[in-house]
Amino acid sequence: MNTAVKALALAAAMGAASGASAQAAGEWVVKAGLNKITPKVKSGNVSAPALPESRADIGADTQPVFTIGRMLTDNFSVELDLGVPYKHKIYGSGSLEGTGQLATSEVLPPTAFLQYHLFEPTAKFRPYAGLGVTYAYFRSETGSGQLTALLNPGGPPSTFSMKNKWAASAQLGVSMAINEKWFADINVVKTKLKTSARYSTGQTMDAALDPLAVGVTVGYHFSGF
Repeated sequence: MNTAVKALALAAAMGAASGASAQAAGEWVVKAGLNKITPKVKSGNVSAPALPESRADIGADTQPVFTIGRMLTDNFSVELDLGVPYKHKIYGSGSLEGTGQLATSEVLPPTAFLQYHLFEPTAKFRPYAGLGVTYAYFRSETGSGQLTALLNPGGPPSTFSMKNKWAASAQLGVSMAINEKWFADINVVKTKLKTSARYSTGQTMDAALDPLAVGVTVGYHFSGF
């Protein structure tokens, strides 16, 4: 989470410099931008029958993100992060290293946060921290011909499903006022997520995905709908 730490250090060094923006109690906040999710995978082994040490790794993906939130007080807020599904490529690892892309899976991870914002509402820079809960909804899991060759050679195409899971998330970020209503925002989110895959050929695999997300957005705040 070095990016967020550096951003927080910069904001603290500059202090609560006066700005025109005021994210204060009762205000609504909306943000839109891009978010990159990079799984930090610790994969278990595919259960027998499979090659020993058969594991998986998962690639990153970047998608648009939309956030809506409300300032409960001048410092505390709630926020809901939404967006479109992320499509992740799944590769072989362990004894399957070098076998190429084995599958793809989409995941939709809406996340709700309770946040604390430093400094006064009129500060130019406002670092914040949040704790939240994520629901990882997996869909459109698709196996490749390579997956079938490894798990069911000569048989029908292998398919699989990922188990949907709740997970805890921690967030660090900083917002910077642009003018009276608009601001820029960068945040980093770490999620502790464990799930499992079940293959059509009967094998299973457990994995800690523990994704790291980095979001860059532009926001607008207002007093009501």
